[in-house]
Amino acid sequence: MVEAGMDSIGTNTAPEAGATPLTVQAPVMGSAPDLVTVSVRQGLEAVDIIRRGAGAAVPAVGPVLHDGSGDTLGFLVPPGTADAWDLPGSACTQTNGRGMRFGDLAAAPTAGGTGWLLPPEAVGPVTDPEVLRAALGEAARLIEAADNCR
Repeated sequence: MVEAGMDSIGTNTAPEAGATPLTVQAPVMGSAPDLVTVSVRQGLEAVDIIRRGAGAAVPAVGPVLHDGSGDTLGFLVPPGTADAWDLPGSACTQTNGRGMRFGDLAAAPTAGGTGWLLPPEAVGPVTDPEVLRAALGEAARLIEAADNCR
């Protein structure tokens, strides 16, 4: 874990004066982040939940991929997250750098039709897995409540 400041890829994550610092986990230089994939509906809700809960100074959500078919979102999370990820309705896989150059996160993904919903240059280095887990749980509850109102 690193305190807000400069992360391992050089992104300034320093909070504004008076803001509460957010702790985010930066990827280890040279290692590829893991990828948590969820349905678009749950993923978009989770992005909104994370952004509402974060202070304006430090983004709490990292880069998010949107697949070409529009069915899933993928959140970049720290390497090793896949080893313990067990949240129903989602999957976490080790990327091992497949499909993109992690040394240059701003590069477009090479998987056909995939693009950035939240590009690396606009957000923090990766999403904290505990923050993501909580947001995905809340998103699932909100979606279930909305569906039951129909």
